[in-house]
Amino acid sequence: MIVSGRSGSVICVEIDDMRLRLPGRSTDETDPTASEGAGSAGPRKAAAEPGAEVTDAPAPTDGRGPKLQRAMRNLAIASAQFLLISAAVVALFWVLGKLWSILLPIVLGLLIATVLWPATRFLRKHRWPPALAASVVLLAAVAAFVGIIVAIAPSVANQVTELSNAATTALQDVQEWLQGPPFNFGEDQIGSAVDSVINSIQNNAQNIAGYALTGVSVVGNSLLNLVLALVLVFFFLKDGPRFVPWMSAQTGPRAARHVAALSYKSWDTLSEFIRQQALVGFIDAFFIGLGLWILGVPLVIPLAVLTFFGGFVPIIGAVVAGAFAVLIALVSNGFTTALIVLGIVLLVQQLEGNVLQPIIQGRGFNLHAGVVILAVTAGSSLAGIIGAFLSVPIAALIAVIYRYIRDELDGRAPEVAPDGTRAGITGDETGTAVVRERVTTPEGRPATPPDSDPPR
Repeated sequence: MIVSGRSGSVICVEIDDMRLRLPGRSTDETDPTASEGAGSAGPRKAAAEPGAEVTDAPAPTDGRGPKLQRAMRNLAIASAQFLLISAAVVALFWVLGKLWSILLPIVLGLLIATVLWPATRFLRKHRWPPALAASVVLLAAVAAFVGIIVAIAPSVANQVTELSNAATTALQDVQEWLQGPPFNFGEDQIGSAVDSVINSIQNNAQNIAGYALTGVSVVGNSLLNLVLALVLVFFFLKDGPRFVPWMSAQTGPRAARHVAALSYKSWDTLSEFIRQQALVGFIDAFFIGLGLWILGVPLVIPLAVLTFFGGFVPIIGAVVAGAFAVLIALVSNGFTTALIVLGIVLLVQQLEGNVLQPIIQGRGFNLHAGVVILAVTAGSSLAGIIGAFLSVPIAALIAVIYRYIRDELDGRAPEVAPDGTRAGITGDETGTAVVRERVTTPEGRPATPPDSDPPR
């Protein structure tokens, strides 16, 4: 503020804390102009009426509302997409459930065909007609299976009488054991217990008959599916090489090579599954059979064969084969040997189920061992024994398709084989064929396929 003195001199006086009070303004409110001129770093606090509630939370800005609306809109779109995908998955499983009686023989036929295809391919390369090669290989496989059954049947028949006599002796030993300490049951008590069991069976004869008829129906359906699967195996072996060109011809030129590449990858995955299941079953049969042979249990070869084929039916197959081994050991060699056999069976099955099988299948299918275990659990809960048997190859096929799509989106050319070629189609209106074409980069160098994912 400038003040003029009497002598005409100018006196500069600096007056602090002098502000012009405006109507309706608080006296302690900071002037925004003064605050900015003073270089204040923080925002000024909002004015409030005397006695009003005050919080330290910042006041909403003008952009909060539109941002919230966009977030809600994105959440609604994502929720709608999730519901649509879930509905599509449920509908797909419903359709598969309705068509399961048709799909099951097809899947079983494909799995059997993967085992018999190498021999069929060998004969076809030596100029055998496709129908003749498929017939010879299929009949040879059926004859080998029947031959195994016929080979072990005499040993089983020869020892049936001995096992029946041993079973009678074992029942007498159990009765004497119950009559002695610490149970001290009398003959009348044991007789009444046996009578009660017989009466219970007679009273539930109708239910037991119903269960038996259900079991016979299941066995009949299984045999029918097996016969249908064998018929399909013949056609898969005879006309299998035509399926990939036919499927590729139903698509466009750009999609044809992807259809062919995925078909070959899926076939290799199924073949790997069968080989690994056979390896796991062989290991089970070898070690359990070795234990039975050392302990002197009869029917070692039939039990080993049963264990091998039981390995192709996860959970139930191993349990049934192990139960037969323990039962025969109990009847023939006594309680102590049966306990030892039970320990061997449990040890081998635990190592196979929790260690060996996840590691072998995880490495072959490029799946984590935990994924293999969860897939078997989910398949068994959804479709029982068949679901447990098919869960691992289905999980592997899903992984193959996912990685193929991922590599394709990343531009890694997953259709290129390890030898630098890819499947292509050629032909005209008279027919279509799949050919292997060399893939080169724009620089003229051979293309290389994407590196396989490391085991996880």
